[in-house]
Amino acid sequence: MASKVNLVFDNQMHGISTGSHGSSQIGPTEGALAPYEMVLGGLGGCLNSTFQDVLDKRRINIHGVNYVIEGEKRDEVPKWLKQVHVDVSVSGVDEDDKKKVEKSFETATRYCSVYQTLSHVATMTYTLTFKSENE
Repeated sequence: MASKVNLVFDNQMHGISTGSHGSSQIGPTEGALAPYEMVLGGLGGCLNSTFQDVLDKRRINIHGVNYVIEGEKRDEVPKWLKQVHVDVSVSGVDEDDKKKVEKSFETATRYCSVYQTLSHVATMTYTLTFKSENE
């Protein structure tokens, strides 16, 4: 399945990216995303979709997931990503399901196409923690 976005820029670095489900401002201004922020956001979206698919197939219920994704670019040109770390907090997991959720996330990293694509240029790591629904 092909994906498509339309990007329009002014004569500087201010632009808008529009896809089939919405749009985002790009650039150095308040409210806009930088290009690498968009890459990391795409990683988070893909990981979450894949993770949820795995959980659904295994009939594991959770309350929610929070991702904090940090990427570090290398100093050499071209300045592609050197390291990416994904900090994942899952809430509302039954004690009996925690190991299954950990295994499900590990499976998601193997099947997430964006995670796998980035792994060809960057060292990919993650941590997974559990939070109560009230945190």
